[in-house]
Amino acid sequence: MDIDAGPDSDAFEEEREDVDRPMLRLFTEYGGDRKGYFAAGLASSILARVLDLLPPLLLAVAIDSVFRNEAGFSIFLLPESWLPTTQVGQLWFTAGIIGTAFLGAAAFHYTRNWGWNRFAQGVQHDIRTDTYDKMQRLNMDFFADKQTGELMSVLSNDVNRLEKFLNDGMNSVSRLVVMVLGIAVILFALNWQLALVALLPVPLIAIFTRKFIDIIQPKYAEVRSTVGSLNSRLENNLGGITVIKSSNTEPYESDRVDDVSQDYYDANWDAIRTRITFFPGLRLLAGLGFVATFLVGGLWVFQGRVTEGQFVAFILYTQRFIWPMAQFGQVINMYQRAYASAERVFGLMETPSRIAESPDATELDVGEGHVEYEDVTFGYDADEPILEDVNFEVEGGDTVALVGPTGAGKSTAAKLMLRLYDVDEGAVRVDGTDVREVSVPSIRRAMGYVGQETYLFYGTVRDNIAYGLPDADDEDIIAAAKAAEAHDFVTNLPDGYDTMVGERGVKLSGGQRQRVAIARAILQDPEILLLDEATSDVDTETELLIQKSLDRLTADRTTLVIAHRLSTVKDADQIVVIEDGRVVERGTHENLLAEDGLYANLWAVQAGEIDDLPEEFVERASRRQAEATPDADD
Repeated sequence: MDIDAGPDSDAFEEEREDVDRPMLRLFTEYGGDRKGYFAAGLASSILARVLDLLPPLLLAVAIDSVFRNEAGFSIFLLPESWLPTTQVGQLWFTAGIIGTAFLGAAAFHYTRNWGWNRFAQGVQHDIRTDTYDKMQRLNMDFFADKQTGELMSVLSNDVNRLEKFLNDGMNSVSRLVVMVLGIAVILFALNWQLALVALLPVPLIAIFTRKFIDIIQPKYAEVRSTVGSLNSRLENNLGGITVIKSSNTEPYESDRVDDVSQDYYDANWDAIRTRITFFPGLRLLAGLGFVATFLVGGLWVFQGRVTEGQFVAFILYTQRFIWPMAQFGQVINMYQRAYASAERVFGLMETPSRIAESPDATELDVGEGHVEYEDVTFGYDADEPILEDVNFEVEGGDTVALVGPTGAGKSTAAKLMLRLYDVDEGAVRVDGTDVREVSVPSIRRAMGYVGQETYLFYGTVRDNIAYGLPDADDEDIIAAAKAAEAHDFVTNLPDGYDTMVGERGVKLSGGQRQRVAIARAILQDPEILLLDEATSDVDTETELLIQKSLDRLTADRTTLVIAHRLSTVKDADQIVVIEDGRVVERGTHENLLAEDGLYANLWAVQAGEIDDLPEEFVERASRRQAEATPDADD
């Protein structure tokens, strides 16, 4: 697969429309600090190409000087005392100048490559790190709308294409300009009439190239779209390989990959077919100039209108002229791809975030740890609220549990406190301060979060426990692991705390990953703790052990617990029951059971007491469970 063919996706079209002069910004915003490298590359490239043009001219002068006994070297404005008088001397003199030109060109070619590469590599590094930094600071809505393959194509393929243009592309541009202008100047200096003949195809080449650009641009847009879809499909399948194997759907997924790969193949082949037709056509037009120069120049030699040396120079320069003219289309092609990539990169950087931090935001200083949700309304889509008019409070040091059917919005409520999203209406407050009025980093330093989908990074068990506190010492790491009931299984791993957990922690079981995540939160020692199904993947015995540790951990800090397994939260200071995004009940376990409402319903279902309940109660329980809307964030 030709990944360099230009991964793109319609998902970025909206961002790209607002990007102004992306290529100019590439140089001004990222190339400004590397002007020296750029200047060295440009100057060396020009000088190298100028020296590359000297040998044919020297050869022409030598031919006329040696064989026609003409003072051709006078065009270099050298003192006559420097010039040899014999034919052999002139031959050696010419050879020396040509050798010096080649030596100088080699030196300038080295400094040219050094300058361009230092410039391009530096810009590539800065723009990739800035793009990633911007991307990771965007709110969760952005990642919900984009596929990982699309984002990877920006950070990898698009940034790499910019580097390729800044290095190879700029080098090609300077070479093309110097070669075309230099050859044109030399040809007109030697014989302007024959130069007009040699340059006759140039207008045709310009028209032909313009037509190529108009045709190829929409084809490349289609290529970028299809390769983005292909990358996303491959990334999704590789990430879900366990599900694919366990579901025995390898043939089905192979067919789906075949379909998107075929779309990419068709689009890419359409673009390639246009490109491979254009370049031979360009060479043919340039070749016509060579043929015309050869015929007209040969006849003029016979007529004495052109010297033999001039004729040889025209032949050599016309041949050299063909390649840069043919390369002109490739430069345009490279520029178009780089332009599209720059639009995507800067479009991503300019993507607005719903999480806007105030310039005068203060640091969150947690005192009592009092948490309040006041009239909170929020929806991922403006027309479909997940939470509506949610009100509840958590006293400092208390534990409050959020329970309810799947899809009720419990996890969403926790993410609002972390400012992974911002409320649409109402406010979330900590010690009376709206979380939107304080800095995001200070919020997340004050809160420890264990999500229902445990994510471990590729690395060791020690690295994952200490994530967020890389300077933590081994004693603290081990203490946190013991508190999370993880120490025993970790010490039984092949390399203990230095055991590699694999991609996404694949070498550990679900329960082991969850305990590592809990140890990570314990190590951070946050003032406020958010536990979202923190023990969902462990067995009952381990859950009881972890629960004891969590009880010690939550004893003196504000804790928000989200649970489907009600037995884990029955001792909470307060239980808030959420249904369809609204708070429908609140109170202690005993009080809620006495109310005989939704909580009592859920408790009865989980406790296996349905047989002892009235028939209408059982029907209500079944109906509520069946009507629950699954929520990926719950």
